[in-house]
Amino acid sequence: MKKLQNLLKTLLPLLLLISVGSSISAQEKAPFQDDVNVIKAYDRIYAPPANPILFIGSSSIRLWVDFAKTFKNYPVLNRAIGGAVTADVDRYLDDLVFPYKPKQLVIYVGENDLLKSPDAATVFNDFKKLYTGIRAKLPNTPIVYISIKGSPSRKQYQAKALEANRLISAYIKSQQHITFIDVYKPMLDKNGAMQPHLFKEDMLHMNGSGYAIWNKLLLPHLLKN
Repeated sequence: MKKLQNLLKTLLPLLLLISVGSSISAQEKAPFQDDVNVIKAYDRIYAPPANPILFIGSSSIRLWVDFAKTFKNYPVLNRAIGGAVTADVDRYLDDLVFPYKPKQLVIYVGENDLLKSPDAATVFNDFKKLYTGIRAKLPNTPIVYISIKGSPSRKQYQAKALEANRLISAYIKSQQHITFIDVYKPMLDKNGAMQPHLFKEDMLHMNGSGYAIWNKLLLPHLLKN
Protein backbone atom coordinates (compact mmCIF):
# COMPACT_ATOMS: atom_id res chain seq x y z
CA MET A 1 0.00 0.00 0.00
CA LYS A 2 2.83 2.37 0.92
CA LYS A 3 4.57 1.70 -2.42
CA LEU A 4 1.31 2.49 -4.24
CA GLN A 5 0.93 5.74 -2.34
CA ASN A 6 4.50 6.73 -3.17
CA LEU A 7 3.88 5.88 -6.83
CA LEU A 8 0.75 8.05 -6.91
CA LYS A 9 2.65 10.92 -5.32
CA THR A 10 5.27 10.60 -8.05
CA LEU A 11 2.77 10.36 -10.89
CA LEU A 12 0.32 13.02 -9.72
CA PRO A 13 2.47 16.05 -10.65
CA LEU A 14 3.11 14.53 -14.07
CA LEU A 15 -0.60 13.88 -14.64
CA LEU A 16 -1.43 17.42 -13.59
CA LEU A 17 1.21 18.77 -15.97
CA ILE A 18 -0.26 16.75 -18.86
CA SER A 19 -3.77 17.92 -17.96
CA VAL A 20 -2.72 21.57 -17.81
CA GLY A 21 -0.82 21.23 -21.10
CA SER A 22 -3.87 19.74 -22.82
CA SER A 23 -6.07 22.50 -21.44
CA ILE A 24 -3.71 25.21 -22.70
CA SER A 25 -3.53 23.53 -26.10
CA ALA A 26 -7.33 23.43 -26.31
CA GLN A 27 -7.52 27.11 -25.33
CA GLU A 28 -4.95 28.10 -27.95
CA LYS A 29 -6.76 26.31 -30.76
CA ALA A 30 -8.52 28.78 -33.05
CA PRO A 31 -12.32 28.64 -33.18
CA PHE A 32 -13.66 26.06 -35.63
CA GLN A 33 -10.22 24.60 -36.34
CA ASP A 34 -11.66 21.10 -35.90
CA ASP A 35 -14.40 21.86 -38.43
CA VAL A 36 -11.83 23.07 -40.93
CA ASN A 37 -9.70 19.98 -40.37
CA VAL A 38 -12.71 17.74 -41.06
CA ILE A 39 -13.46 19.62 -44.29
CA LYS A 40 -9.85 19.31 -45.45
CA ALA A 41 -9.84 15.60 -44.66
CA TYR A 42 -13.08 15.19 -46.62
CA ASP A 43 -11.52 16.97 -49.61
CA ARG A 44 -8.67 14.48 -49.60
CA ILE A 45 -11.17 11.65 -49.99
CA TYR A 46 -13.72 13.29 -52.29
CA ALA A 47 -12.30 15.77 -54.77
CA PRO A 48 -14.32 19.01 -54.88
CA PRO A 49 -15.47 20.36 -58.25
CA ALA A 50 -12.99 22.47 -60.16
CA ASN A 51 -13.60 26.22 -60.04
CA PRO A 52 -16.92 25.94 -58.20
CA ILE A 53 -19.48 28.50 -57.20
CA LEU A 54 -18.37 28.55 -53.58
CA PHE A 55 -20.85 29.18 -50.77
CA ILE A 56 -19.22 30.38 -47.54
CA GLY A 57 -20.33 31.85 -44.23
CA SER A 58 -22.39 30.57 -41.33
CA SER A 59 -25.20 28.10 -40.68
CA SER A 60 -27.76 29.71 -43.00
CA ILE A 61 -25.46 28.59 -45.81
CA ARG A 62 -24.39 25.35 -44.17
CA LEU A 63 -27.98 24.17 -43.60
CA TRP A 64 -29.37 25.25 -46.99
CA VAL A 65 -32.41 23.05 -47.59
CA ASP A 66 -32.11 20.89 -50.74
CA PHE A 67 -28.80 22.54 -51.60
CA ALA A 68 -27.68 19.93 -54.13
CA LYS A 69 -31.12 19.71 -55.73
CA THR A 70 -31.67 23.46 -55.89
CA PHE A 71 -28.31 24.11 -57.56
CA LYS A 72 -28.04 20.88 -59.53
CA ASN A 73 -27.30 22.77 -62.74
CA TYR A 74 -24.36 24.62 -61.19
CA PRO A 75 -20.93 23.43 -59.96
CA VAL A 76 -21.60 24.45 -56.37
CA LEU A 77 -19.60 23.75 -53.22
CA ASN A 78 -20.79 24.46 -49.68
CA ARG A 79 -18.00 25.29 -47.23
CA ALA A 80 -19.85 27.28 -44.58
CA ILE A 81 -19.38 26.70 -40.86
CA GLY A 82 -22.29 26.76 -38.44
CA GLY A 83 -21.85 29.41 -35.76
CA ALA A 84 -19.13 31.33 -37.58
CA VAL A 85 -18.78 35.08 -37.35
CA THR A 86 -17.18 37.21 -40.04
CA ALA A 87 -13.74 37.06 -38.43
CA ASP A 88 -13.87 33.25 -38.52
CA VAL A 89 -14.49 33.19 -42.26
CA ASP A 90 -11.67 35.70 -42.72
CA ARG A 91 -9.33 33.54 -40.61
CA TYR A 92 -9.80 30.52 -42.84
CA LEU A 93 -9.65 32.05 -46.32
CA ASP A 94 -6.48 30.08 -47.05
CA ASP A 95 -8.27 26.87 -46.09
CA LEU A 96 -11.87 27.30 -47.24
CA VAL A 97 -11.72 29.72 -50.17
CA PHE A 98 -8.47 30.16 -52.07
CA PRO A 99 -7.58 26.46 -52.59
CA TYR A 100 -10.80 25.91 -54.56
CA LYS A 101 -10.11 28.70 -57.07
CA PRO A 102 -13.81 29.60 -57.17
CA LYS A 103 -15.31 31.21 -60.22
CA GLN A 104 -17.92 32.87 -57.99
CA LEU A 105 -18.49 33.37 -54.27
CA VAL A 106 -21.78 33.46 -52.38
CA ILE A 107 -21.46 34.81 -48.85
CA TYR A 108 -23.82 34.88 -45.89
CA VAL A 109 -22.15 35.97 -42.69
CA GLY A 110 -22.68 38.73 -40.15
CA GLU A 111 -25.82 37.65 -38.34
CA ASN A 112 -23.88 35.88 -35.59
CA ASP A 113 -21.75 39.01 -35.19
CA LEU A 114 -24.80 40.87 -33.93
CA LEU A 115 -24.63 39.08 -30.60
CA LYS A 116 -21.22 40.41 -29.56
CA SER A 117 -20.39 43.30 -31.87
CA PRO A 118 -21.03 46.58 -30.01
CA ASP A 119 -22.54 48.30 -33.02
CA ALA A 120 -23.32 48.03 -36.72
CA ALA A 121 -20.12 49.82 -37.65
CA THR A 122 -18.12 46.95 -36.15
CA VAL A 123 -20.10 44.41 -38.17
CA PHE A 124 -19.44 46.47 -41.29
CA ASN A 125 -15.72 46.87 -40.58
CA ASP A 126 -15.37 43.11 -40.10
CA PHE A 127 -17.11 42.57 -43.44
CA LYS A 128 -14.82 45.10 -45.10
CA LYS A 129 -11.77 43.29 -43.71
CA LEU A 130 -13.10 39.96 -45.04
CA TYR A 131 -13.82 41.49 -48.44
CA THR A 132 -10.36 43.07 -48.60
CA GLY A 133 -8.80 39.72 -47.75
CA ILE A 134 -10.72 38.00 -50.52
CA ARG A 135 -9.85 40.66 -53.07
CA ALA A 136 -6.16 40.33 -52.26
CA LYS A 137 -6.10 37.02 -54.11
CA LEU A 138 -9.37 37.05 -56.06
CA PRO A 139 -9.54 40.61 -57.40
CA ASN A 140 -12.09 39.98 -60.14
CA THR A 141 -14.08 36.98 -58.91
CA PRO A 142 -17.81 37.76 -58.88
CA ILE A 143 -19.25 37.83 -55.39
CA VAL A 144 -22.83 37.73 -54.16
CA TYR A 145 -23.32 38.97 -50.61
CA ILE A 146 -26.62 37.98 -49.01
CA SER A 147 -27.80 40.53 -46.47
CA ILE A 148 -28.37 39.76 -42.81
CA LYS A 149 -31.85 38.30 -42.43
CA GLY A 150 -34.40 39.11 -39.76
CA SER A 151 -34.64 36.15 -37.38
CA PRO A 152 -37.50 36.21 -34.83
CA SER A 153 -35.26 34.78 -32.11
CA ARG A 154 -32.92 37.75 -32.53
CA LYS A 155 -35.47 40.48 -32.84
CA GLN A 156 -33.68 42.58 -30.21
CA TYR A 157 -30.72 42.94 -32.58
CA GLN A 158 -32.64 44.00 -35.64
CA ALA A 159 -31.89 47.72 -35.47
CA LYS A 160 -28.21 46.79 -35.53
CA ALA A 161 -28.84 44.33 -38.38
CA LEU A 162 -30.63 46.92 -40.51
CA GLU A 163 -27.88 49.48 -40.01
CA ALA A 164 -25.19 46.91 -40.80
CA ASN A 165 -27.07 45.98 -43.98
CA ARG A 166 -27.26 49.65 -44.93
CA LEU A 167 -23.55 50.22 -44.40
CA ILE A 168 -22.54 47.06 -46.25
CA SER A 169 -24.92 47.77 -49.14
CA ALA A 170 -23.59 51.31 -49.56
CA TYR A 171 -20.02 50.06 -49.58
CA ILE A 172 -20.75 47.30 -52.08
CA LYS A 173 -22.25 49.86 -54.46
CA SER A 174 -18.80 51.48 -54.62
CA GLN A 175 -17.09 48.19 -55.52
CA GLN A 176 -16.86 46.11 -58.67
CA HIS A 177 -17.87 42.52 -59.31
CA ILE A 178 -19.98 42.22 -56.16
CA THR A 179 -23.76 42.17 -55.75
CA PHE A 180 -25.77 42.86 -52.60
CA ILE A 181 -28.96 40.83 -52.25
CA ASP A 182 -31.44 42.10 -49.70
CA VAL A 183 -33.28 39.19 -48.08
CA TYR A 184 -34.44 41.15 -45.04
CA LYS A 185 -37.41 42.95 -46.58
CA PRO A 186 -38.59 40.07 -48.82
CA MET A 187 -38.91 37.87 -45.73
CA LEU A 188 -41.32 40.28 -44.01
CA ASP A 189 -45.09 40.21 -44.43
CA LYS A 190 -47.09 43.02 -46.05
CA ASN A 191 -47.21 44.85 -42.71
CA GLY A 192 -43.44 44.71 -42.30
CA ALA A 193 -43.53 42.04 -39.60
CA MET A 194 -41.34 38.95 -39.37
CA GLN A 195 -42.89 35.69 -40.50
CA PRO A 196 -42.23 32.83 -38.05
CA HIS A 197 -43.57 30.25 -40.51
CA LEU A 198 -40.41 30.74 -42.59
CA PHE A 199 -38.30 29.37 -39.75
CA LYS A 200 -37.70 26.17 -37.86
CA GLU A 201 -38.72 25.87 -34.22
CA ASP A 202 -35.61 27.71 -33.04
CA MET A 203 -36.80 30.80 -34.95
CA LEU A 204 -33.24 31.26 -36.21
CA HIS A 205 -32.66 28.71 -38.95
CA MET A 206 -34.97 28.71 -41.96
CA ASN A 207 -37.17 25.95 -43.28
CA GLY A 208 -37.89 25.24 -46.94
CA SER A 209 -40.27 28.21 -47.21
CA GLY A 210 -37.57 30.60 -46.09
CA TYR A 211 -35.02 29.16 -48.48
CA ALA A 212 -37.53 29.35 -51.33
CA ILE A 213 -37.36 33.15 -50.99
CA TRP A 214 -33.57 33.06 -51.01
CA ASN A 215 -33.49 30.74 -54.03
CA LYS A 216 -35.69 33.06 -56.04
CA LEU A 217 -33.49 36.04 -55.24
CA LEU A 218 -30.15 34.29 -55.71
CA LEU A 219 -30.52 32.09 -58.77
CA PRO A 220 -30.62 34.94 -61.33
CA HIS A 221 -27.18 36.05 -60.09
CA LEU A 222 -25.37 32.73 -60.37
CA LEU A 223 -22.95 32.20 -63.23
CA LYS A 224 -24.25 29.67 -65.73
CA ASN A 225 -20.95 28.92 -67.43
